[in-house]
Amino acid sequence: MSDQTDLEQELRMGREFSIAELIAREGGDFLKGESMIPPLVQAKHAVDLFIDRHLVDASGALQVTLKNWVGTHEGLLSQHIETPLNALRQAIRHILEHPQLLYELVQQADMKWGQMYDERPHFQQPGQTPHPDDEYTHASVQEDLARLLALLDE
Repeated sequence: MSDQTDLEQELRMGREFSIAELIAREGGDFLKGESMIPPLVQAKHAVDLFIDRHLVDASGALQVTLKNWVGTHEGLLSQHIETPLNALRQAIRHILEHPQLLYELVQQADMKWGQMYDERPHFQQPGQTPHPDDEYTHASVQEDLARLLALLDE
């Protein structure tokens, strides 16, 4: 007998009707074989995991900043929902090709570092020599991103 016939039969026997039971019966196969995690969340997680595993960052501020940078560009992730590391690759290339974006990313990493360690960050200005205690300089972040990009291109 079909589920529909069983339900109708139970209703006729005087059993109290339950909308929850109807939903359970009808929706039982709805997600079969599908993940309950939305694809965009899965894509963001894949990018975050790659950054965590491959971006060497002692304090972690650059990792957090880069993950936020990519994660807030949902359009980019949506374009690469099946291959989320391509979104990361495209984002890193874009940053490396545009010095202003690199400077902005470095400044955000410096701010995050300052928040994490409750210290005053050092902000390197374009064309200036970085402070000796600055963990995130334009050159160091550029090198870190280039290494990460090389891993993505392998």
